[in-house]
Amino acid sequence: MTAETVKYEHPPSSSRSSPIPVPPLIETPTADKSVQLAKLIRESFAAVETKSEELSQYFYGALFAVSPDARALFPINMATQRNRLLRALVYVVQMVDRPDELATFLGQLGRDHRKFDVLGRHYDAVGVALIAALKRFLKDDWTPEVEDAWVTAYGVISKSMREAAGKEVGPAWWKATVIEHRVVSRDVAIVKVRTDQPLPYRAGGYVSVEVPQRPRMWRYFSPATAPHDDGTMEFHVHAVRGGWVSRAIVHHTRFGDVWRLGPSLGALSVNHTESRPLLMIGGGTGVAPLLALLDDMSRWKNNPPVHLFFGGRRPEDLYALDELRGLTVTCPWLTVTPVTEEGAVTGGDRGTLATAVTQRGAWKERDVYVAGSPSMIRATIAKLLAAGTDLGRIKYDPFTLD
Repeated sequence: MTAETVKYEHPPSSSRSSPIPVPPLIETPTADKSVQLAKLIRESFAAVETKSEELSQYFYGALFAVSPDARALFPINMATQRNRLLRALVYVVQMVDRPDELATFLGQLGRDHRKFDVLGRHYDAVGVALIAALKRFLKDDWTPEVEDAWVTAYGVISKSMREAAGKEVGPAWWKATVIEHRVVSRDVAIVKVRTDQPLPYRAGGYVSVEVPQRPRMWRYFSPATAPHDDGTMEFHVHAVRGGWVSRAIVHHTRFGDVWRLGPSLGALSVNHTESRPLLMIGGGTGVAPLLALLDDMSRWKNNPPVHLFFGGRRPEDLYALDELRGLTVTCPWLTVTPVTEEGAVTGGDRGTLATAVTQRGAWKERDVYVAGSPSMIRATIAKLLAAGTDLGRIKYDPFTLD
């Protein structure tokens, strides 16, 4: 990132009488300053994290006061949306001391947000609302240093996303028609769609999805297949308790439904030129991006050894086990170990995925790919680190919110 200034535009004239202050001019931080900013941001957010629900309510109230037209960008029912944007903002802001990783992620996110018809003034309004909400709830802990940290970090985020969106020339979203829907367990469905034009993506990545049953409720899902020439993509969806979109997909998707898919995101990929053995760990439908990687690798002439641990609470949760075992027949470089917490599976291990994997060693000679729920990813990485696995060899996409 270069040292340029980022200027906040004034909010719409209808809201200029609002008491919410417009952040001042800011500069892109140096590397040393980024470390200090990240420390201030993490410490200050920890002080209000227990009040995240009230903070979110105030945030959206401030956002819609500053920019009334921003309301049309969100679903009618805000119950499940309320924490999503704020949680995403905080996650990204906390990456401010990892500039390379942050720049890649923000570029993808900026291109993805084109599907919302986001304008420059919406970025400004979000920044104003974020600062106003934090200031209100931090109270005496809202110091000039803390304000500078949050304003600077959000300015970098806004600038990077806007620039990425401005440079993109491809579609903001792709139309995809449902050509198959199969319920494969009580809470899991496999949905195959065909896009109307090629959607460029890499195996292991994920895309945002909007379904007709839940307009404007975009959610992230990973294709379970590598890109195909005929435009077909397969998604494995678990009906999460309280998940408006996931439950609609599993229980109410119909043949011929038209979905909208956003641009490809994520950094979970395997380099064709690398020969280091791989360890893959997938929990539930989190195995989908790993299946896509295996689908891609099955087309290569030479492959490194891959050991995949596929876990679920009960044997019936291992919905893709037959498919994976079938792959081992045609892909001799692949080993699959099923893991269940309750009940036994032939040839499988018992316990949590994190325990089952680390009981077999630290896997120091392998690159590690982890995919699943946020809690499963956190627990597995913690166990791997404790066992001696190098953090630099662990790959995952943490942005997995229903």
